[in-house]
Amino acid sequence: MPFNARSGSGLTRELIEVLFPMFEQASAGAIAVDRHSRISWINARYARLLGLADTHSVIGRPVRSVIPHSRMPEVVESGQPLLVDIMEYHTQQLVVTRLPLFDELGRVSGAVAFVLYDDLQPLTPLVSKYRRLHQDLQAAKRALASHGRRTRYQLGDFAGATPAALEVKRRARLAAGRDMPVLLLGETGTGKEVLAQSIHALSSRAEGPFVGVNLAAIPDSLLEAEFFGVAPGAYTGADKRSREGKFQLANGGTLFLDEVGDMPLALQAKLLRVLQEQEVEPLGSNRVVPVNVRVMAATSRDLGAMVADGSFRSDLYYRLNVLEIAIPPLRQRLGDLGILCEVLLEEICAGGSRVEITDAGIAALGRYHWPGNIRELRNVLERAWTMSEEAELLDAGLIDRVLPLAGPEPAGEPVLPEPSATPGVRPLAEVLARAEAEAIHAALEQAGGNRTQAARLLGISRSVFYDKLARHS
Repeated sequence: MPFNARSGSGLTRELIEVLFPMFEQASAGAIAVDRHSRISWINARYARLLGLADTHSVIGRPVRSVIPHSRMPEVVESGQPLLVDIMEYHTQQLVVTRLPLFDELGRVSGAVAFVLYDDLQPLTPLVSKYRRLHQDLQAAKRALASHGRRTRYQLGDFAGATPAALEVKRRARLAAGRDMPVLLLGETGTGKEVLAQSIHALSSRAEGPFVGVNLAAIPDSLLEAEFFGVAPGAYTGADKRSREGKFQLANGGTLFLDEVGDMPLALQAKLLRVLQEQEVEPLGSNRVVPVNVRVMAATSRDLGAMVADGSFRSDLYYRLNVLEIAIPPLRQRLGDLGILCEVLLEEICAGGSRVEITDAGIAALGRYHWPGNIRELRNVLERAWTMSEEAELLDAGLIDRVLPLAGPEPAGEPVLPEPSATPGVRPLAEVLARAEAEAIHAALEQAGGNRTQAARLLGISRSVFYDKLARHS
């Protein structure tokens, strides 16, 4: 080892005499300390860099009394070099290298440091390469997440800027900061799993596994084995090796129970016990396995009504419903259509030509009631993109062609009767244009003139916002 004090090698006096002039000439400054980390020498260039009047006034002083963030004492104590480091000095960022000095007996006699760069500009190519490698690493992690038990979604993936969407995000951040059960309520396709993964990724369990299980997709006869695992030879035909259940796989992390309303009553009682005792007993085993799991549940069913009719245990309902987050259906936040279309089209067109949707196209989407919510919206946009024949814009005509035939409106949303014509009624196009101009003006005023923020407030893409702004200016 070139800097191992015990070997007697390192920067000896002979090496210093040969190498030191070259290092000093190539550097932006140089300094040396003795075995007590006191400054024994500093060149004029480094003194000017530190703003010192002269070099003699600091000789003999502890190096940290002159350079507070110096790591020279570490080098003297360990006998190991710090080859590349960034040191803060007031408002400066200095790239330095520090090397130990040894005497003839191989003992550390001090250290020397050279300022390689007095600014970070020369390191820009290196930093850029590091950033590219970091981006590649993140992409690889995302790819692995799709095959492993990691999350793929962050809270930013739950797109929306309407008050309803912002309230959902606020409660999600609240849930992330508290290690308690969460119940997500919402119709199918509203993004319950996206939100569950987002909460996990923001929580203290983010480094642990995220295990999701759809209870509606597993036969009742297999649910207990899926949840609690199977002991070797638990039943005829069972594997001779033990098989871990979802609780064991999620140990230290989060277990997400999708469509928990479909869970049979027999399993509900066992799940309640696991939540209370934090331990599971594999099928066919007398051994109890402790687990540390946070449970998040989601359902599109009315659990309150199920509790009332006896099809869902009230004690389990209260155990799961410590923090409830209700995700509104898409028809109740149509103001988010623009943002959702922008996000979904970026995903759909990944690796292909960029396609955007026109204002009229978004208006056409807003006339549909979306029983399948965001999942159905993605399907409609994918079909429109497929039929666009390399067009860069999805217009209202194309959207109308791919939208499903209008079905019955959801209950509780009555259809208003058509208004009769009355004197003084202005054309609808004029009324809509005036309302649109007022909305754009209000958004710009609230955003302080920031057009990107104004577009986000209106729930439309930037390109659509600029088009509208030009039309009304």
